[in-house]
Amino acid sequence: MNIAIAGYGIEGESNYKYWSSDKNNHITIFNEVQPERELPVDSNAVIGENAFEKMNGFDLVVRTAGLAPRKIITDGKIWSATNEFFAKCPAKIIGVTGTKGKGTTASLIASIFEAAGKKVWLLGNIGVPSLDSLPIIQPDDIVVYEMSSFQLWDLERSPHVAVVLLIEPDHLNVHDDFDDYVKAKSNIRKYQKAGDLCIFNPTNKYSAQIAKTSNLGEAVRYGIKADGGVYEKDNSFYQSEYKICSTLALQLIGQHNIENACAAITVAKFFELTDDEIESGLQRFKGLPHRIEFVRDLNGVLYYNDSFSSAPSATIAAMKSFDKPEIVVLGGVDKGADFSVLATEIKNRDNIKKVIVIGEIGQKLAKILKDVNSGLDIEVSNAKSLRLIIEQIQLSVLPGDVVLFSPACASFDMFKNFYDRGDQFREIVNNL
Repeated sequence: MNIAIAGYGIEGESNYKYWSSDKNNHITIFNEVQPERELPVDSNAVIGENAFEKMNGFDLVVRTAGLAPRKIITDGKIWSATNEFFAKCPAKIIGVTGTKGKGTTASLIASIFEAAGKKVWLLGNIGVPSLDSLPIIQPDDIVVYEMSSFQLWDLERSPHVAVVLLIEPDHLNVHDDFDDYVKAKSNIRKYQKAGDLCIFNPTNKYSAQIAKTSNLGEAVRYGIKADGGVYEKDNSFYQSEYKICSTLALQLIGQHNIENACAAITVAKFFELTDDEIESGLQRFKGLPHRIEFVRDLNGVLYYNDSFSSAPSATIAAMKSFDKPEIVVLGGVDKGADFSVLATEIKNRDNIKKVIVIGEIGQKLAKILKDVNSGLDIEVSNAKSLRLIIEQIQLSVLPGDVVLFSPACASFDMFKNFYDRGDQFREIVNNL
């Protein structure tokens, strides 16, 4: 088979390795810029501007997740690692999507199943290329697949269990518009069959819209009593009138993580896991890096790394996790998000002491915030390094304050990615 690998990053490298294992395949790598990763020895490659428009003559074009299908010009079939995995995986797949919270929720699900003694594969957008694991997954294993809109764009099969968290505008610098984003997300539910389950957010209309994409299988809201999903009451997790365990088993702060846990436990109950297994799984999971990650207490000031927050809703959830005075660091690259709700939330919270705006969006975001919060201390930092920004913060902090690094924007103006952004923050703060 004549195969084009469209895009060569972590996933593209995995795609090349997977399809080149069949010596009957003839592989060519396409990328619009010189890849950071070294190309395989003796590989065929087309590198340069408009490379993705030169793919006629291939039987299969395997796109990397972040490459929009519309940007590929080919007379062959457009495919993806996610489609290949879903077509070939012998185990049941639990897919998790949402604008934010999907990594934490997927990890909670995986932790609970591991506590139950299951062999679990946590794959997808969480950072582990799925095709690397596909050859060794067994039918009795459990796959938990974190799914971004990019992976869902052209998905042709839905998972056995689909978890749909809160959906709001995101990645509008990549998608045509919000409708395109929701349409992509909807594929997690679209192809479900009888016996499948969709668990969705109880208050978000776009999550409900996705749940209605198919009328096959069962659709259940988490976080409320009505549908038989898991909800929180009196500091405990309940299903119907039945108490499962205390919310103290959850090792994560914030009401949003209570809600994420409700979704995860609803999945566990569908698979008939025990209360003890659920409680143990919650206790085992200590959180993901860069998600409201506690860094240190320095002279009574608490520093939290929430670099993964690249959308306003994630930053709102992080701010709501604290009652102490907060100095919030926002900014980066504009992804077309609506910051008005964030501005209003800041106005309505009486513990926001100061906002420091950084990065490419600085002046624009500061104006949005000032239009709603005329009396708030808002500082636009023109510093070109995070170290200088943190040094500026030191002039404002007092014992009892929380410094929350939760940008609500993409990272590519000053950093390689959100990992690099969070790693730098952690290292600088630990060296203060």
